[in-house]
Amino acid sequence: MTTFPTLDAWLSHLESAHPVGIDMGLARISQVRDALQLSFACPVITVGGTNGKGSTCAILESILLRAGYSVGCHTSPHLLAFNERARINGQMATDAELLPHFEAVEQARRSLPAPVSLTYFEFTTLAIMHLFAERGLDVVIFEVGLGGRLDAVNILDTDCAVITSIDIDHTDFLGDTREKIAFEKAGIFRPGKPAICADPIPPQTLIEHAEKIGADLWLFGRDFRYEGQAGSERQQWSYIGPSMRRSALAYPALRGANQLINTSAALAGLEALRDRLPVSAQDIRLGLANVELPGRFQVLPGKPAIVLDVGHNPHAAAVLGQNLGNMGYFPYTYAVFGSMRDKDIAGVVAHLKGEIDHWCVTDLPTPRAASAEELETALRDAGVADGPDSTVTRFATPAEAFQDALKRASDNDRIVVFGSFYTVAGVMAYRKSQQH
Repeated sequence: MTTFPTLDAWLSHLESAHPVGIDMGLARISQVRDALQLSFACPVITVGGTNGKGSTCAILESILLRAGYSVGCHTSPHLLAFNERARINGQMATDAELLPHFEAVEQARRSLPAPVSLTYFEFTTLAIMHLFAERGLDVVIFEVGLGGRLDAVNILDTDCAVITSIDIDHTDFLGDTREKIAFEKAGIFRPGKPAICADPIPPQTLIEHAEKIGADLWLFGRDFRYEGQAGSERQQWSYIGPSMRRSALAYPALRGANQLINTSAALAGLEALRDRLPVSAQDIRLGLANVELPGRFQVLPGKPAIVLDVGHNPHAAAVLGQNLGNMGYFPYTYAVFGSMRDKDIAGVVAHLKGEIDHWCVTDLPTPRAASAEELETALRDAGVADGPDSTVTRFATPAEAFQDALKRASDNDRIVVFGSFYTVAGVMAYRKSQQH
């Protein structure tokens, strides 16, 4: 049996072992799941959507931990270390905790009459599921990787499915309209189980699929919503659900205009599961006050202001633009921008060119990335020209782009790092290396 002494060795092997990056279909992974005899006695919450998945998982995790539950939370991708993908009771799983589960998945895969190959995401997701199942936790939360219907996470039967937002992304795999994408995402719904959709304008395909399978569909605006409290200077808000109202809530510690929708989706999920996972108003308050998620409109302390945001599609860029606009006045804004080639780069630029003066565009360390040259072309096409108050400069790495922005920015300026997990990870790794 193939086995490796370290987590890094396993991950390197998986990156090369199954060359097809994304191989749609659940037949292969389901065979390995059955060989592992994988099952959960506790509630399973799955979270899908175009943007806001990671925030919603973090909010659920934070509230449930404050309520005293033991919680497993799986998110992806990671920024600096693979271990970020598996948290138990708020702590990242260690290499030593993960290793036996990689071995268990490999053993189960080998035990099949005709061993199947698994993608990196499928293999690692199974290992994390196996780790969580062995721990006998009170609740597990899984972030869906891509789409929903054919995503590895969908091999589990969920007790509550949450869809945060539906926008155009991953068109090669999911289709090129919101209708098609919504149908793929609605694949995580289950008959008779709560199916929560926080998108304010849900495509009809999602509603029809939920009705067809008999899921218990909760729609934002119809079944649950939020209200800002008048006169409270945006300091408080209320959640209103079918049977529950939570008033005088503080804004979540995650920044940004879209966090109330994500928080409402999380609270709707908890309301739907209240018989099995009751939480108090105090648990919710403490959970919201303490939630943390690196790289989601994360504003670092110090000067110049540095904003990290993993947003990489037009919907996320529109939210980022709005959040930047709400930050107050900065003489100049520098952007460190790197993106995947399959993204709507023109759409992202259109939402942000009004907020950014100087663009430091960068190559990224993956074949899927657009080159700095392609990004510069997209900016020129959008009308960004060089002048005293506007530049576009190309770099080979996010770290070099960031160093250039730091050199040029004054204390009163700001630097926004965005466009991909790789862009933010490159800058985070560089900053970490400078702290020693």
